[in-house]
Amino acid sequence: MNTKYRKTIVAGNWKMNLLPSDVKNYSAALMKLYGKNHFCEAVVCVPALMAIPMLRALRGSKIAVGVQDVSAEDSGAYTGEISAAMLADAGVKYVIVGHSERRRMHGETNAMIAKKLRQVLAAGMTPILCVGETLEERDGELAEDVVRLQLRSALYGLTGLDMRHVVIAYEPVWAIGTGRTATPAEAQQMCEGIRAAVRKLFGARVARAVTIQYGGSMNPANAAQLLSQPDVDGGLIGGASLDPEKFYQILEAAKE
Repeated sequence: MNTKYRKTIVAGNWKMNLLPSDVKNYSAALMKLYGKNHFCEAVVCVPALMAIPMLRALRGSKIAVGVQDVSAEDSGAYTGEISAAMLADAGVKYVIVGHSERRRMHGETNAMIAKKLRQVLAAGMTPILCVGETLEERDGELAEDVVRLQLRSALYGLTGLDMRHVVIAYEPVWAIGTGRTATPAEAQQMCEGIRAAVRKLFGARVARAVTIQYGGSMNPANAAQLLSQPDVDGGLIGGASLDPEKFYQILEAAKE
């Protein structure tokens, strides 16, 4: 991490886990642990149904609330969708965009992800843009090409000012929910490559300031090593974020 130039952000992604009735106890436990220590920006990304209860439960704390997806459309006849404007009006600060599970299970294309990212920015929220390669792509030595294409597609046409409000999460698909984690060296290599790609698109000053997270089975045991890498500025945490104590341990690792 380089806290001189960029913000450290650790975001939990609950995915489709826990219940609205769990929000109160979870938030109380996390606030008690996190207290006023604020070593980094802490975010809890919940299913949209739980966003308002979580916002209420975390009121008065420094912990931000995010959600896991957003519609690519402004408004209209899109049954079941939730717009960026709705989320922003509720008080949501962060939105995960382009998670590999959305790409793989729901057929989200690079073009759709780019459209969603712009919706989030236009509503005044911060998108967490997920990029990453499959095991086959890594074994085929295509990882960097795949990630660069995902970045260019999502960020094309944005300005340097826009990029001040974009977080990038490198999440190797082969490490998500598998217990297999990229080594600190592998995570650093790809995050450094992502920063280089941002530099080519927007210049050195923007690249130096952009927060790049690592996502993919980060847990209390490996967080400190991963977060010690110079281009890893935080984490996008899956399973470990479901337990407030484990999530706090990762947050605490960000201060070391």
